[in-house]
Amino acid sequence: MSELKTLSVRKRDGLGKGANRKLRAKTLVPGVFYNAEGLNVPIEMDTLPVEKLFEAVGRTTVFNIEVDDNGTKSTHPALFWQIQYHPVKNRFSHIDFRGVDLEKPVKIRVPLEFTGTAKGVKVGGKLEVYREALDISAKPLQMPSKITIDLTDLEIGKTISVNDLPLGEGVCAVADRNFAIVAVVSPKGEE
Repeated sequence: MSELKTLSVRKRDGLGKGANRKLRAKTLVPGVFYNAEGLNVPIEMDTLPVEKLFEAVGRTTVFNIEVDDNGTKSTHPALFWQIQYHPVKNRFSHIDFRGVDLEKPVKIRVPLEFTGTAKGVKVGGKLEVYREALDISAKPLQMPSKITIDLTDLEIGKTISVNDLPLGEGVCAVADRNFAIVAVVSPKGEE
């Protein structure tokens, strides 16, 4: 296992809209860290490091969050949980982090990536994608960053369901096994 990336944050004292606006004016991002025990810690962080970390790990990869509480530092494994963006400036306006226990499964929405061109599409069928992400349950370090689905052998009238997905050891979908993901259907007017 490779070393987890670390994000350094500071515990913040000011709460509410006014305090958060002052932080944003200093190019800081307000947030909340919800630790694995359920306690919440209001935090602030520099914009650039959190943007780089999010670009590197996304929403599905565990990283360490180092909380500085007036000189006392504590490190916790965490995930990005909820992110709010500024509506015009395209940058973070608030971030919630979820502390995780590395030995307990968590549920996360994982994106699906489709590769290849389906056989059915090559002969005139239409590809219908029903889901672009799927809720997955796994221990945090086993969580895939995405699930890749090869469409090459998919023919007209065929469907790929949850039970057809290449999920790894200890990873399971939080959906019915026959839950449809993608299908190739006949062109309109043909049966």
